[in-house]
Amino acid sequence: MQKPLKKISGKGDTVKNKTFFYLYASGFLQTPIDQVMKLSIIIVSYNVKKFLEQSLLSVQKAATGIESEIFVVDNKSPDGSANMVAKKFPGVNLIRNSENLGFSRANNQALPYAKGEYVLFLNPDTLVEEDTFKKCIGFMDNHPEAGAMGVKMFDRNGKFLPESKRSIPSPMVAFYKISGLTALFPHSKIFGRYYLGHLDKEKTHKIEVLTGAFFFTRKTALDKAGWFDEDFFMYGEDIDLSLRLLENNYSIWYYPETSIIHYKGESTRKSSINYVLIFYRAMIIYARKHFDSPGSFLLMSMIYIAIWFRAGLSIARRMLSRIMLPAFDAAAICAGYLLIPANWENHLSISGYGYPEESNLILIPALIIVWIVSIYLTGGYKDPPDITAALRGLLFGSIAILIVYAMLNTDWYVKIATILPLAILTAVIASIVRMIMLRAREPEGK
Repeated sequence: MQKPLKKISGKGDTVKNKTFFYLYASGFLQTPIDQVMKLSIIIVSYNVKKFLEQSLLSVQKAATGIESEIFVVDNKSPDGSANMVAKKFPGVNLIRNSENLGFSRANNQALPYAKGEYVLFLNPDTLVEEDTFKKCIGFMDNHPEAGAMGVKMFDRNGKFLPESKRSIPSPMVAFYKISGLTALFPHSKIFGRYYLGHLDKEKTHKIEVLTGAFFFTRKTALDKAGWFDEDFFMYGEDIDLSLRLLENNYSIWYYPETSIIHYKGESTRKSSINYVLIFYRAMIIYARKHFDSPGSFLLMSMIYIAIWFRAGLSIARRMLSRIMLPAFDAAAICAGYLLIPANWENHLSISGYGYPEESNLILIPALIIVWIVSIYLTGGYKDPPDITAALRGLLFGSIAILIVYAMLNTDWYVKIATILPLAILTAVIASIVRMIMLRAREPEGK
């Protein structure tokens, strides 16, 4: 039977949140508070209901035969994620937040209730293998000095994710990453150190930094080093926690004998300006916390300049990407309008109708506006490009244009003969452009 809604304080030894949070679950805290388990899995979720459901199914299968518990902390997802968890996964401990508290605070909410010897922080847009938990537990049991470990990660296309193994971003390592040298020399022991590109991804290695997408840690080590720093809303908190584990003499490992799929960025709009600001603000927080010291003014100034320069480039790139598709569509409409009348001029003159010379000044902008707005309203400019939505927008826009023409003077009826082929031509060009953009996003070899 479902337990009633209850309030608890979000306060804790390491939890800064002073507001109240609602815990609402089917059988919240399923086991006695003093029972020790082998593994606690904590998933912070925001607006990724379908991915979360698949992730929980894979987690439950991987947890078969293991004394374990699962927590889902929902940051007020508007897509009904929390209701889905309560309905389809009654054994999961669900925490519903009344606002988006970010990654660090939400994870820290569940930690006071975690009874596992090991704690796994897992992203909701991940899929784990059936043996992932067993292998990770076995590795940690055999390496008592290990404070945390990560596994090999792949994206949705099967491409290895370099963040599976990383180093502490010292000022120089951070500079190589921000300046683009890491991307130019990914396997260099010096320039490629950020992702430890010189280490064989098929072999087990001691590393320095784990990603928050899969952060498998020993609870005693976590309690000693401290929980997530809540100054980080999102991004950077995993680097900070990794550094504190190392400072407390725990080792961190990259273990490629099992793997996960990470559908990167599904819970965050990486194409948004807000994402850029959050990401680079986290870099500033990390730099202030770990690099700032007396006499480091020049170094910190260089780091700040580099960070904000990269942030500016990222924002400019995203703004350009937003107007690129509408610009291509507008150019296709304009070019098509100027070409088609020339091919149809003889046919149209037979009927006694003609094209008013001033019509180009009116019709070209009008057609561009109507079709662009229609494509936008049907989702044709969302990321990633959606060919079906763009074609649907062109169809609806064409219908609207023809309806307007029907109400105009008879001298304008002849424009129907232009609108239909123009719409077809624009649809072809728009489809080709979007297919090229989608193809360009696929990994090499795909």
